[in-house]
Amino acid sequence: MGRAVEETNRRMLRVRDAMDRDYAQPLDVPALARIAHVSQAHFTRTFRATFGETPHRYLQRRRVERAMFLLRETDRAVTDICYEVGFGSPATFSRTFHEIVGRPPRTYRKERRAREERDSAAPAAMSVPTCFTMAWTRPSA
Repeated sequence: MGRAVEETNRRMLRVRDAMDRDYAQPLDVPALARIAHVSQAHFTRTFRATFGETPHRYLQRRRVERAMFLLRETDRAVTDICYEVGFGSPATFSRTFHEIVGRPPRTYRKERRAREERDSAAPAAMSVPTCFTMAWTRPSA
């Protein structure tokens, strides 16, 4: 791998780390391109080539992953979670969540709770490590 490719990968990783850290903040392509020190068009092409999805889709997926956690682990309102993870409107949040996860946020929460109740009532014959469960239930987009 050449030095230029290594430097490009390092810049893209720096941007992805910033997106992971600041996912709830308003991040746009110009701001992300500035972090990578490249033009907007070059940034979008390079990010997609490096990670297999556009920066916008990566950020949406990251926000939905965080929302999935909050829906499972808290009793906060779906609208509150929507704004907390960085979406600007509940309609956009619900549509994006449904596209990525395959069901709306409220349905996801209801199904997870029903599954947890069923699993807690069933005998603990064999438990699956949490890391496997997280990997299996991670959304693919």
